[in-house]
Amino acid sequence: MSGHGFHVHGPHDHELEHAAHSNDDFASRIAVMTAIMATVGALFGYQGGATQNDAAMFKNNSAIKKTEASNLWNHYQSKSSKQNLAELAIEIPGVDTKKYKADAERYKSEKEQIKKEAEALEKVSLDWEDKSKAALHQHHRWAQAMTAVQIAISLAAITLLTKKKWLQYASYGVAGVGAVLAGLAALHI
Repeated sequence: MSGHGFHVHGPHDHELEHAAHSNDDFASRIAVMTAIMATVGALFGYQGGATQNDAAMFKNNSAIKKTEASNLWNHYQSKSSKQNLAELAIEIPGVDTKKYKADAERYKSEKEQIKKEAEALEKVSLDWEDKSKAALHQHHRWAQAMTAVQIAISLAAITLLTKKKWLQYASYGVAGVGAVLAGLAALHI
């Protein structure tokens, strides 16, 4: 509708308005079914968005843990270099070999602890990665369910315009597929 009071109907608007204002039980059933499917579709859409956000958050957590592990591996490498230098210093004539042997042992001991921490962080990173993949798979299921519901709503609109009973059943069938997909998403399958 324009600001000047001029209103243009789409090709199907008149038929939809006529069906909405009639006492047609068929049209009423289709209208109620469409409203229910739209509500269910909104719920599926919400769930899809929530799982997509979870997947992104889990992926981010994985990257953080991977970075922390990388930092520890750099620290490990630094201790290795210091250990190597201490071991080389032992061979230099006239130096305090006890001091450098103690330093080399200390660096070796510190490296082992750093290595354990880095490996633990890598495992945590992989766990977050797995959670992200699972959430993304669940998101795809919710998106498939939402798509099926949207197709069912479209079929319902066509059913209302054509008054074809078989399209009504097709709409129910596609909505059922959406419900099955939503069930799979809810069960993490």
